[in-house]
Amino acid sequence: MPKKKHAGLPDWTTPDDAPELTASLPESAEVFEGDSFVRRGRGRPKTDRAKEQISVRLGQDVLVRLRAAGPGWQSQINEMLREALGIEKQVA
Repeated sequence: MPKKKHAGLPDWTTPDDAPELTASLPESAEVFEGDSFVRRGRGRPKTDRAKEQISVRLGQDVLVRLRAAGPGWQSQINEMLREALGIEKQVA
């Protein structure tokens, strides 16, 4: 029977077991402020007019029609609702 592989990083028993400090190490490091993990790196920039994620139940026939639009169909729902409500798109 094959030996089960360890699922995580091995525990360090001495400082000599630590990985070598390289220039690329800080780029992949996890950063904490106190006990809280802080995200770093690339990602979507913050905006004053961020969209809010919600959950909506739609009929099967409505979903079929929306999905038929292809990729981006979820983003198109916002534009459809703006048009139906007579809300003009805000320019950045």
